[in-house]
Amino acid sequence: MTPALPLGRVLSVLRTMQCFPAITVTSRLAFLLLLVFPTAGVACQLCYDAARQMVSVGQQIDMADSAVIVESAATVRQFKIIAVVKGKDTVGEVLSEPVTNLDAASASATGSSLLVHVSTGAPWVNLGAISAEHTGWLRQLAATSGDRGDRPRSAWPRVMQPSSMLSDAGWRQRIVLVLPHLESSDALVAQIAWEELARAPYANLDVVRSRIDAKTIEGWLYDPKVMPRHAVYSLLLGFVGGPADAERLESRIEAAWKSHDATNLGAMIAAELELRGPSRVDWVEAKYFADRRRTMPEIEAALLALNVHGDANRTVPRARVIEAYRTFIKERPPMAGFVAQQLADWDYWDAATEYAALLASDAIKDPASHFAVVNYLQRAAAAKAALR
Repeated sequence: MTPALPLGRVLSVLRTMQCFPAITVTSRLAFLLLLVFPTAGVACQLCYDAARQMVSVGQQIDMADSAVIVESAATVRQFKIIAVVKGKDTVGEVLSEPVTNLDAASASATGSSLLVHVSTGAPWVNLGAISAEHTGWLRQLAATSGDRGDRPRSAWPRVMQPSSMLSDAGWRQRIVLVLPHLESSDALVAQIAWEELARAPYANLDVVRSRIDAKTIEGWLYDPKVMPRHAVYSLLLGFVGGPADAERLESRIEAAWKSHDATNLGAMIAAELELRGPSRVDWVEAKYFADRRRTMPEIEAALLALNVHGDANRTVPRARVIEAYRTFIKERPPMAGFVAQQLADWDYWDAATEYAALLASDAIKDPASHFAVVNYLQRAAAAKAALR
């Protein structure tokens, strides 16, 4: 049976709807029933809030038939190819199709830009200024999309795109390629590097171990100029940091807990779990599941942190995450549907009796959560029938 939309994604959509005060919470939840048919794809859930509005430059290169670096030709608004990243175009060729997305900052200091082209007759799209010295790196990046081996399983929906079809091996290659270019002096290169890490599956991020210095990441985390990228850098710190980094993360999480600040909270909790291991799950249960003062964004962040660890099934075993989810169901019956989708995706059906009881007692009031539980029970029944 096809899985429905995860409640973590549901809650993200809800937050974007909060700018419409005339829409009640119940109405917003009911609207989300339209979103239960998922699309395949991968992305790190903890970086999704930072990356959800974008189609990354890497994705646009993957989807394009051609990608080239150009410089202005003799004629105004004409461009000559100086390097080919992808496709069958020729160096020295002057583009005959129009170019869109031109602006004053569209060329690098050397006067070159990265363009992509989808099909014959369509205009070229300018992705921004870049030096031709990055051509080899861009070719390597584009080549990783050709790896179509076993793809990572993820419940985080994305619009189906070629780059979403990368295998685990393809993602690991891509992560290694972009890692040295984080915060590059070339703005577009730095953007590509961050965007690709932001949408990479969490389970593949462990390839960064020993490839980047924890002090470098800590420096970025204290730099307000790169604050939109802090979620990604927090996750990386979880893989390369040590005891001192874990203590600093704990201090940040404690401060966030006291102030009810959910900014990058999920990424910080996930990183600390990566550094501290399953023993820290008890703290998450006590501080976020049992504490009735926690806000919805805080609860969502804690659930997402556990979610990516359960998917990876490595540092924190999936069995321990499932145990935490069962604790969440008991502590917060009205929100029990928030974890139903993930339990179903992990083929865990032992919560069926508990979920059926919650439905019978009318403990779950909001339509989206109710739907998620019904969907879980339907999938559980189908799984049992298949076994029979």
